[in-house]
Amino acid sequence: MYRVLLSLGMACALLPFIPRHAMAQAGEPPAPPAYDLNHVLEPAPTRPSALPPVETIGLQQALDLALAASPELSAARHESDAVAATIRQAGLIPNPSVSMGIEDTRRDTRTSTLEISQPIELGGKRAARVTAATRAHEAAQAELLGRQADVRAAVITAFFTVLHAQERLELAEASLDIARRGSEIAGKRVKAGKVSPVEETRARIAEAGVRLEANQAAGELAVARRKLAATWGRGQPHFARADGRMTALPELPALATMEAQLDASPAMQRARAEVQRWEAVSDLEKRKRTPDLTVSFGVQREAELGRNQGLIGVSIPLPLFDRNQGNLLEALRRTDKARDELQAASLRLDGDLAQAHERLNQARIQAGTLEREVLPAAQSAYDAAAKGFEFGKFDFLDVLDAQRTLLQARSQYLRALAEAHTAAAEIERLLGSAAPSPIPASPHGDAIPHSAGR
Repeated sequence: MYRVLLSLGMACALLPFIPRHAMAQAGEPPAPPAYDLNHVLEPAPTRPSALPPVETIGLQQALDLALAASPELSAARHESDAVAATIRQAGLIPNPSVSMGIEDTRRDTRTSTLEISQPIELGGKRAARVTAATRAHEAAQAELLGRQADVRAAVITAFFTVLHAQERLELAEASLDIARRGSEIAGKRVKAGKVSPVEETRARIAEAGVRLEANQAAGELAVARRKLAATWGRGQPHFARADGRMTALPELPALATMEAQLDASPAMQRARAEVQRWEAVSDLEKRKRTPDLTVSFGVQREAELGRNQGLIGVSIPLPLFDRNQGNLLEALRRTDKARDELQAASLRLDGDLAQAHERLNQARIQAGTLEREVLPAAQSAYDAAAKGFEFGKFDFLDVLDAQRTLLQARSQYLRALAEAHTAAAEIERLLGSAAPSPIPASPHGDAIPHSAGR
C-alpha cells in the first residue's frame, strides 16, 4: 500500500504540469509569465510630515511635488498595482484536491479509500483569463495617465491662479497709492479754497473702495496659495510667493495639429483600453462554455480481502442548463457600451479641444490689444486728468473717471492673462504629454504695467 501511496504522491507532484501540456497539444497559446509583484508588496513610501519653507516656488517645482505626492495619483498607482496582481492570479492553475473515505468502522471489514483529483482547464481558459487581466491592467495604466494629466492641469491652473492673485494684489496696492495721491491732492485744494470739501469726500470714498479691493485681493491670494499646496496633499503652503511670468502667454498651435494629437491623449487611451478589456472578457466568457475535465487517482484498501486496488477516474460536467450564457451576453453588451463610449469620448474631446483653442485664441488677442492700445491710453488719460486737476483745470470727477478706467483696464488685462493660462491648462489636460509647453517665451512685456503714474 505504501508503494501505491508513494506512486500517487509522485503523480500528484507531476499533475500541475498536465494542463500546460494539454493546452500545448490542443494548440492553445501558453500563458504569459506571472507578473512580478515584488514592488507591489513593498511598503508604500511615506511622505514627509512637513516641507521646508521656501521663499518662492516655480511651476516645475510645483509639478514635481504634485506628481510625487498627490493623493489622487497615489490612489491611482495603488489601483494599478492591485489590478496587476490579478495577472499573477489569473495565470495559476487549479489546485488538486485530496479526499479520504472509510466504509464500515469494523477493522476486519473496513474499506479505506484515498483519492487525489486534479481539474484540467480546457478550451484555453487560463490564457484567456491572463489576457483579460492584462487588458484590465492596461486600462488601469491608462487611467493613471489620465489622472496624471488631470493633476498637471490642476497644478498649472492653481499656479497661475496664485500668480494672478499676486499681480491683482500688487495692482490693488498700486491703485491704493493712486487713490491716496488723489485724496492728498483733493485735500490740498480744499485747504487752498479752490474746490468744495465735497471733492475731498469723494476722493476719500474712492480710496476706501480701493482699500476694500486690496483686502479682498489679499484674501484671494491666501486661498489660491492653499489650493496650490493642496495639489500635492498639503493643507498649508510652505512657500511665500509663486515665481512666474503672467505675461508669458502660452503658444497657440494650429487646431488641426492638436486634433491630430488627440488620438494619443489619455482619455482616448483609456477608452480604447476599456474596449479591449471587455473584448478580452467576452472571449473568456466564451471559453468558459467548454466544460473542464477532472482526473482522479487513488487507492482502495479492503481489509477483509487484504489487498489494495488502484482507482482512476475522469469526470466532466454536462452543460445542459448552465452554459454561461448570461455572463457571455453581459460581456458582449459591455463591449458594445465601451465602443459607444469610445466614439462619444472622441466627439467630446474634439469639441472640448476646439473650445479651449478658441478661448486661448481670444484671450491672447484681448491681452495683446489691452497691452498695446488700451493700457497706454488709459494711463495717459489718468496722468493728464490728475495733473490737470492739480492745476485746477479739471474737476475731480474727471480724475475719478480716468482712475476707474485705468483700474478696469488693468484688471481686464489680468483676467485675459489668467484666461489664457487656464485655457492652456485645459489643452494640457486634454492632450496629456502631447500638449505644448504651458510657459513659452512671450512677445509681450515681462511685467504688468501697474506701477506707472505713482
